[in-house]
Amino acid sequence: MTGQGAETARRVAVRTAACGIAPLALILTTAETATSHGSMTDPVSRVSACFAEGPENPQSAACKAAVAASGTQAFYDWNEVNIADAAGKHREIIPDGELCSAGRDKYKGLDLPRADWPASDVKSGPHSFSYKATAPHKGTFQMFMTKEGYDPTKPLKWSDLETEPFAEVTNPALESGSYVFDGTIPERSGRHLIYSVWQRSDSPEAFYTCSDVDFGGSGAKADDGADAAEAGAAPAAPSDEQIAAERDRSTVDHNGHGGDAHGSHDGHSADDGAAGADESGVRPNGGGAKEVEGAEKKAPNLAETGGDDSTTGIAVGGAAVLAVGAGVVLATMRRRRA
Repeated sequence: MTGQGAETARRVAVRTAACGIAPLALILTTAETATSHGSMTDPVSRVSACFAEGPENPQSAACKAAVAASGTQAFYDWNEVNIADAAGKHREIIPDGELCSAGRDKYKGLDLPRADWPASDVKSGPHSFSYKATAPHKGTFQMFMTKEGYDPTKPLKWSDLETEPFAEVTNPALESGSYVFDGTIPERSGRHLIYSVWQRSDSPEAFYTCSDVDFGGSGAKADDGADAAEAGAAPAAPSDEQIAAERDRSTVDHNGHGGDAHGSHDGHSADDGAAGADESGVRPNGGGAKEVEGAEKKAPNLAETGGDDSTTGIAVGGAAVLAVGAGVVLATMRRRRA
């Protein structure tokens, strides 16, 4: 090969290598940052508490009842109590009595009205909240407190919550896999409930949680034994080790939407059925959306959800092959020149 030809080949190889390495760097960056889903862990949400207890063998009476109503899969999918296209219309599309499940039949066990849900002991005043993000996204958190006179033995209605959030934050800091932000808990006494709404700004998707709290400090502690659990022991948040260990049992794709499609307007997946709808298929309390039999599942927009694990893996693998191939070309050119 002539000197000019060798130089031309070398330049082509370098460009090829750059084309392979650049996508690899881009995909690796995307794999790290493009993700979604989560739930409140301080104060602990109902779904987080029941997942932490173990979906196959829950300890508290409330979680046993919730699993009996919803099945175990709802709790392996603890980080997906959501509506894919909420777009801020939470009060319009979630019916009274179904706030904790976000109107999704899959999570109906979370709506059970009872006074023995595991409750976090809290005090009025400054509090640091924590929201476990198995996949973080830009968005705004709003925290609502139940009004004085709230009765946990009755279905939770929108009118049970204060109209305005007592805490609101946009794009809070992410610390060790959790969003952490401060707020001031209002004056209350006895058992109450904190309702959180996480509305994404890069997608119409929103997530919802119900966290039972006790201002009187009367909640039994988790280390008091089985009797305490039956009486509504203080809940524990799932550990990172448990989340990792149980991930394969989840149908949720932590980097996007998993096997449980939920693209319809009212947040119900295809297997949620039409529970709670009247004969016309219209949801109560202004839900408005109709359950359409045989409706196509809304395919996730990867630009909004961050793609999924398999997509990311394939892309990373492809970029790596390009980079390795370019390296082989470079090595071949060097040997020929030698």
